[in-house]
Amino acid sequence: MAAVTGSATPVGARLRRPGLAGGTLALIALAALVGASLLHVGFGAKFVSPSTALDALFGFDATNFDHLIITRLRIPRLLAALAVGAALGLAGATIQAVTRNPLAGPGILGMNAGAALAVVVATSFGGAVAGVSTPWIAAAGAVAVFAIVMGLSSAGRAGPTPFKMVLAGVAVSAFAGSITSAILMFDEATLDSVRLWLAGNLGGPRLEALRHAAIPMAAGALLALATAPQLNAMALGEAAATGLGVRVRRARIACLLATALLAGAAVSAVGPIGFIGLVVPHMVKLFVPTENRLILPLSAVVGALVLVLADLAARVVLAPQEIATGIMTALLGAPIFVILVRRRL
Repeated sequence: MAAVTGSATPVGARLRRPGLAGGTLALIALAALVGASLLHVGFGAKFVSPSTALDALFGFDATNFDHLIITRLRIPRLLAALAVGAALGLAGATIQAVTRNPLAGPGILGMNAGAALAVVVATSFGGAVAGVSTPWIAAAGAVAVFAIVMGLSSAGRAGPTPFKMVLAGVAVSAFAGSITSAILMFDEATLDSVRLWLAGNLGGPRLEALRHAAIPMAAGALLALATAPQLNAMALGEAAATGLGVRVRRARIACLLATALLAGAAVSAVGPIGFIGLVVPHMVKLFVPTENRLILPLSAVVGALVLVLADLAARVVLAPQEIATGIMTALLGAPIFVILVRRRL
C-alpha cells in the first residue's frame, strides 16, 4: 500500500492542469511575438515606420513604394516565419516527448532531410516545389526516413537509446542529403528551381506555398495538441500509461504522423530549416519542465518567435545583402546543440 500511495503524488503532479503561471508565460510569449513581428515588418534593407506599415495594410496605395515593400515582400515573409516556426517548434516538442529523447528534433532525426529529398525527387520528375501535393510528398519522405532511423537505432540489446537515435539520424540525414546532391548534379533544371529553397529561404513571395501547406500543417498541429494528455501519461512509462487507459501504440503513431505533417509542410513551404525543432522545446522546458499540454502550444509560439527573430537577423546583419534564414538558424543553433550533447554524454 505504501508503494501505491507513494506513486500517486508523481502521477497527480505530472497530469495536473496548467495553472496561472502557465497562462502568464503564454501571454508573455505572445506579447514578445507581437513585438518581434512589428520589428520584422519595419526593419530590413529599407526601414519602414510603423505608421507607414499600418497605412499599407489598411489604406494600400499601389503607387507608394513603401506600401509595396510591406504588402508584397515583408508580410508574406512574416507569415512564412510565423507558420513555419510554429510548425517546427511544435514538431520538435512532440517528437522529443514521444521518443523521450531530449536530443531529438525533425532535423536531427532525419525528417527534414527526408522531406527535402522527397520534394527534390518529385520536382525532378515533373512536380513543382509549390505544387498542391508537395506538402504531402514531403510528409511521406519525412516518415520514410524517420522509420529508417528508428530501425537502425533499435538494433542491439539496448534498443533505441537517445544517443543511438542521434547517431542514426545524423548518418541517415547525410545519406539522404548525398542522394539529393547527386540528383541535383545531373538535373540542372531542378537545381535552378530549388537552389535557394534548399538553403531554407523565407525571401520572395511565399503565400502560394503557404496556402498549399496550410492544410497538412493545421492537421498536424491539431493532432499533436490532441495527444498532449497521452504524452503526459506516457512520460510515466509504458506500463503506467497503459494502466491509465492510454493506447500507447496508437498514440505513438499519431505523434509520428503529426510530426511528419508539421515538418513536411514546413520544408515544402520554405525549405529545410534546422535547429528550431531541437532548441525551442528546451527553451520552453526551462519554465515548464513536464506539462505537455502547455509545452506543446508554447513551443509553437516560441518557435514562431525564434524564427521571426532569426529571419530579421538574416536580413539586417549584412544589409543590404541577406543571409538565407536556414543558414542563420544553423549558426545560432549548432553551438546550442553541441552544449546539449556534451551535457548528455
